Amino acid sequence: MTTLLTPARRPSVAPTGAAAEPPPRRHPRPRGRRPLGRRRSTWLAFLLLAGPNLLLLLVFTYRPLLLSFYYSTLQWNVGSRTARPVGLGNYAEWWQDPDTPMVLTTTAVFTLATVGGALVLGLGLALVLNRRMAGRGFARSVAFAPYVLSGIAVGMLWLYIFDPRYGLLSVVLGWFGVASPDWYNSSPWALIMLIVVYLWKNLGYVALIYLAGLQAVPRDLLDAAALDGASRARAFRSIVLPLLGPTTFFLVVTLLLSSLQSFDLVQAMTQGGPLGTTTTLMYQIYEEGFVVGRAGYASAVATVLFLILLAITALQLRVTERKVHYA
Repeated sequence: MTTLLTPARRPSVAPTGAAAEPPPRRHPRPRGRRPLGRRRSTWLAFLLLAGPNLLLLLVFTYRPLLLSFYYSTLQWNVGSRTARPVGLGNYAEWWQDPDTPMVLTTTAVFTLATVGGALVLGLGLALVLNRRMAGRGFARSVAFAPYVLSGIAVGMLWLYIFDPRYGLLSVVLGWFGVASPDWYNSSPWALIMLIVVYLWKNLGYVALIYLAGLQAVPRDLLDAAALDGASRARAFRSIVLPLLGPTTFFLVVTLLLSSLQSFDLVQAMTQGGPLGTTTTLMYQIYEEGFVVGRAGYASAVATVLFLILLAITALQLRVTERKVHYA
């Protein structure tokens, strides 16, 4: 069988002294709009994937929010079939209420104490849990366990601990000859009791988030600082804390929102007493809406709380993001 071999084509060589012609330039094809069928399939996939979530948000988040704004302009009691429009009358009544300054002060003290205390204590606990030690995994689980417990159950448990006669705390204080305060009926101690229990419940969450941030700190930076003669305190202040800026920013936002909306511990332990000294804005909404039955007035207080949360979040995003670096 004979195979025919075709000679390879030789490249053309330009004559001596003549400039080689550049290859022809290809112009990119203009990109037209996507076909209508492809765009429809994209939108259909978007609606199938995101549609249920958007529907749930509209029904259970934005619709109640808009209805709350509307109800705040009505004088309406729970169970009544009639409502009278009053405009901003509920807001004016809340602002002129003599109990409003105490409610705002209690809310501010509770929020600042729980957020600041959780950040400091949580960072300290995270530093301890980040060390190499026996049983570290078990210790982390124990520290995080209170966060997943029910707030009502936690409040009922700590009521027995704070009992001024038979509680565990009174027994421990009795060993040192110190009488237990009347946590339930004295105005400063009731709020302190709530703050302590709230910190105990949420400390594991803050420590866990800080622990993730500590493990993301590059080890070579700490080694370089040690070689330069920096102490551990100096390295922590100059390297670790700045790198934990995004973590701290996230915790400040989430803790502020959680503290301002705290309700379960107040309901389980003090129910706003004694004499309203532990009544926060969130608990006042519950009291006015479900105890007294003034739905319109409670909606006005809820709108005030929503505006406070919105202003705090916007201020944090505006001011803090300039000082937080993610790179």
